[in-house]
Amino acid sequence: MEQSSTSKIKLPNKELVGVKKSKEISKDSEKLPQPTGWRMLVLPFKMKEKTKGGIVLAETTLERQQVASQCGLVLRMGPDCYKDKDRYPDGPWCKEGQWVMFARYAGSRIKIEGGEIRLLNDDEVLATIKNPEDILHEY
Repeated sequence: MEQSSTSKIKLPNKELVGVKKSKEISKDSEKLPQPTGWRMLVLPFKMKEKTKGGIVLAETTLERQQVASQCGLVLRMGPDCYKDKDRYPDGPWCKEGQWVMFARYAGSRIKIEGGEIRLLNDDEVLATIKNPEDILHEY
């Protein structure tokens, strides 16, 4: 999927924490870096601010959880992601708009308003998942 400087990032049509609706992210997407080479831009999953039991989590707890997050949404992929046929004979492991799992401290962290994004190498993706809320998130 090619990205132009004015293209919009398409997100899954789900009400998940840490994911803005399509209308809101289109302006912000122009500010995000465009990954080069085999790197991909991933938005780490943010847990809800309130537990099922009604306990409101502290801001520091939410920040620590996001730093240690192991799930994220693939926002953009560099032009060389999964192009090496020797390393990826079965094709790409993931694509833009998919939720992926990665190692706890993988990638480079970039601070943005409201949290952070990560730049991961294409081989740092461990698995794809349908819904990050199905995974138990511990920090």
